[in-house]
Amino acid sequence: MTGRNQTVISEFLLLGLPIESEQQNLFYALFLAMYLTTVLGNLLIIVLIRLDSHLHTPMYLFLSNLSFSDLCFSSVTMPKLLQNMQSQFSSILYAGCLTQMYFFLFFGDLEIFLLVAMAYDRYVAICFPLRYSTIMSPELCLSLVVLSWVLSMFHALLHTLLTARLCFCTDNVIPHFFCDMSALLKLSCSDTRVNELVIFFIGGIIVVTPFLLIILSYAQIVFSILKFPSGGSIWKAFSTCGSHLSVVSLFYGTIIGLYLCPSANNSLVKEITMAMMYTVVTPMLNPFIYSLRNKDMKGALGRVFCKKKILFSL
Repeated sequence: MTGRNQTVISEFLLLGLPIESEQQNLFYALFLAMYLTTVLGNLLIIVLIRLDSHLHTPMYLFLSNLSFSDLCFSSVTMPKLLQNMQSQFSSILYAGCLTQMYFFLFFGDLEIFLLVAMAYDRYVAICFPLRYSTIMSPELCLSLVVLSWVLSMFHALLHTLLTARLCFCTDNVIPHFFCDMSALLKLSCSDTRVNELVIFFIGGIIVVTPFLLIILSYAQIVFSILKFPSGGSIWKAFSTCGSHLSVVSLFYGTIIGLYLCPSANNSLVKEITMAMMYTVVTPMLNPFIYSLRNKDMKGALGRVFCKKKILFSL
């Protein structure tokens, strides 16, 4: 082994999901249905927000970006997984693996930052309703979105460049359904201590801090509503906050468990299952939790279809 940082292998082999061959078609149909639900649900939200002027508000600016992030986040891994499930060759080129890892980190980080912006938006709307339009100005909302994109880009680029400097010698089998960063570190024959430190410290800041801010925002919302209790408002608050926090906990909990608090007792099946939770399940649930359940989105759906119907009849 030379001291130069060069990649010996040219491609990796993705083992995919640990399922029996007779169950392959069943799981393929299930994951295809989940992916199509994710794509159609998030596309519907983006189109509705774009077409309906009533939804041109800060909340729906964040929602449209979250839907785009969910759509892309799922599309980074699911098409390749579905292709590999129907093919005997599940290889991915070295450059393609790094590219997949970059966009996986990018859209994952983007979702994290957008969830924080949305929690802050709801906090201001409920706790300071009279000052909402002043605090959540168009300039602030646009700045939060741009900042989310920029931070996501640099964080993903940092990990990708650190991974690109590693050597991969003989073992090119990734026991996963995508180019997971931790799986690549296990395959490397280089010193990965710098990568691990960056994951722990910078990753911890980017994941844990937003999670705590979201919890704090929703806690303040609940406390604010409890000051002026009414049966309807309390039930609505707990229903909304509970559903939002359940998805947030699923998304953040699996990421923290996998990358920041890895356990030697974690089996391969457990790790892949946890990865499926935040890469497949969460992007599919977000359209229902954050958008399609609220009255504004249902009203926009009715107005858009009514407008299209009138135009078609004319």
